[in-house]
Order: sequence, then structure tokens, then C-alpha cells
Amino acid sequence: MNGAIEFGPALVVVLALLTLAGAAVMRFGELGQGRAVVWAAVRAVGQLALVSLVITVILRSGWLTGLFVLLMFGIAAVTAAARIGVPRRLGWVALALAAGVAPVLALVLLSGVVPPRPITVVPIAGIVIGGTMTATSLAARRALDELVQRHGEYEAALALGFLPRLAALEICRPSAGQALIPALDQTRTVGLVTLPGAYVGLLLGGAGPIQAGVAQALVLIGLLAAEAIAVLTTVQLVAAGFIRRDEQVRRRRVFTWTPRRQPSGAAR
Repeated sequence: MNGAIEFGPALVVVLALLTLAGAAVMRFGELGQGRAVVWAAVRAVGQLALVSLVITVILRSGWLTGLFVLLMFGIAAVTAAARIGVPRRLGWVALALAAGVAPVLALVLLSGVVPPRPITVVPIAGIVIGGTMTATSLAARRALDELVQRHGEYEAALALGFLPRLAALEICRPSAGQALIPALDQTRTVGLVTLPGAYVGLLLGGAGPIQAGVAQALVLIGLLAAEAIAVLTTVQLVAAGFIRRDEQVRRRRVFTWTPRRQPSGAAR
């Protein structure tokens, strides 16, 4: 027996019970809608089933693998833009994601540390893209919320002579940086509190503990670098006004932050 989890009636029952438990806690604990947990679980099972059916075909071709990675990136960008509440700013959100993902994947692949084979590229790319998507969403949401809630401080910074972008950075940068806390905690406690998915997956696949540990260290440190770059880029784009919720907020008739333009000449 290789330690792999077997598909069968017991697994189906356990997954159903876990889904119902999560939904019940959400609903009766007034944490949100319980059906969100059910829908997320159903989607996860369906998407994984679909990927399992097509992945063997994709991994036979380098071109198909590249297209699959681009598809993952596109879905991540759309998801992040929706979570932030800026679907019309998709291009800027994608830029922030790419700023973190592209250099990390390029480094690990071009250096030869990760063999440029489909079977290794897809999981590494998926982990980096997924983690960077979450960090970008959290950073942008917190930055935008801070600029709305602390608008008075933003105005005060302008009155002191700060340029709009620098005034916005003073307000939103500290809170946006908190988006890196999950990645930092995971990296600090790996092996002591948690055994992440890449490590466990390699062990279940037959790799030795040292090989699994080396691969997991690469994944965690690469992911931390990608998230840091993406968060920095996100904060700069928010401060410059390229990522903002102006369209949605206008429909809700509430206040929003919009960066001021510096006057081009003397006041008339």
C-alpha cells in the first residue's frame, strides 16, 4: 500500500459530512450563508474531477501545459478582481499578479532547479499563482478600505504638501502589508505546526523525506517572494488610482476615494 487516499463510499460520506458541518456552522453561527460552503465544495469536487480527466492529456504536451498555466493565471486574475470589487480593473489586477508570478517561475525554471517538464511545471505554477492571487486580493481590499475609512488623514497629508500618490501610500501601505502574514506564518512554522501539501503529496507519491523537504522549501520561499512582489505592486497601483472601486461605489451611493490631480498651473 502506497499511502494514497482511496476513492470509495467511505470517502464520499466523509466529504458530505464535512461539507454539511461547515455549512451548518456558517449558517447557525451567523458567519454567512451556509450554501456558500456547499457550493464551494461542489465546485471543488467538480473542478478536480474535470482536471483529473484532462490532465493526462495536457501533461503530454509542452504547448498544452503552457496554455493550461495561462488559463490558471487568467482565472486567478478574474477571481482576484471580483474579490476586490473591481471587475473593470482586471488588467491592472492581472499586472499585479504577473509582477509576482512571472519572475519567480522564470527563475526556478530557467535555473534548472525545477525541471521544465509538464509534470513539475503545472503543480509549481498552480501553487504560486493561487497563493499570489489570495495575497493580491487581501492587499487590495485592505488598501482600498483604509483609503475610504481614513480619508481625513489622506486630506491632511495633502494639506501638508504630500503628492496624492505618496499621501495614499502613507495610509494604505501598512495595512496592505498584512496580506503577507499567512505566507510568513506558514513559512515560519513549516515542519513544526504544519506539513504543507507539496511535502505530503511527494511523500504519498513515493519520494523520500529529504527530497520532499527540499521541494517544499523551494515552494514556500518562492511563494513568499511572489506574494511580496505582488503586494508591493498592488499597493502602488492602488495609491496611483489604477485599482479603485469608483464604479461600484457610485452605484451604492457611498463615499469612495479618488486620487486628486495636481494642478497643471497656477490657480485662476
